[in-house]
Amino acid sequence: MPLKRIIAGLNDFHDNYFITHREMFEHLSHGQSPEVLFITCSDSRIDPCLITQSQPGELFVIRNIGNIIPAYGISNSAEAAGIEYAVQTLNIKDIVICGHSHCGAMKGLLQIGNLAQQMPLVYDWLKHHGEATRRLVLDNYQHCSGDKLLKVTIEQNVLTQIENLETYPVIRSRLHGGKLTLHAWIYEIETGEVFAYDANTGKFKIIENRPFPVPNPLIGVHLE
Repeated sequence: MPLKRIIAGLNDFHDNYFITHREMFEHLSHGQSPEVLFITCSDSRIDPCLITQSQPGELFVIRNIGNIIPAYGISNSAEAAGIEYAVQTLNIKDIVICGHSHCGAMKGLLQIGNLAQQMPLVYDWLKHHGEATRRLVLDNYQHCSGDKLLKVTIEQNVLTQIENLETYPVIRSRLHGGKLTLHAWIYEIETGEVFAYDANTGKFKIIENRPFPVPNPLIGVHLE
């Protein structure tokens, strides 16, 4: 999209959408109170507000290459700061990690050796924070190849990030208190459908009328 078209879009937004929703934006100017933290990929084909039909102020969004969340303590990343702020200050009730079909980051992860010279920064990001997913897939899905292998990698990556989220003290505390729920989603670009991980079946199933929250690993653990 040429910059000229983007500027035209800005003008159209102000002259049409903003004018007809002025009261909403006036309300938003006094603060935000989203209840969902939506973590997804930087891929230009993914628009969290579009696919969820959410209004401004309803989603707190974190995006990066591969919708990756470094485990707590590995680095003082922007992702970690965003998570802490969303949960501690905004009192987020639900966290969604949403991967997507045809993910370039996951394609790169499966062929990571080819990235070292061409894109060293991307290589470092995936090598440091994607190795758990890569090793799991290579060791356990040797029978898969091509599109099937990529699909498995995308799914396992989302589940890995759920596990990484659970290493954050503020998240473990909220999970333990039943004040927070985690969700693992996959958005399929070519169909517009969203699939959620169902722990009862161990598979991603299409979301229709109800979500599939990831079970709290602390539920049922009673400490004296």
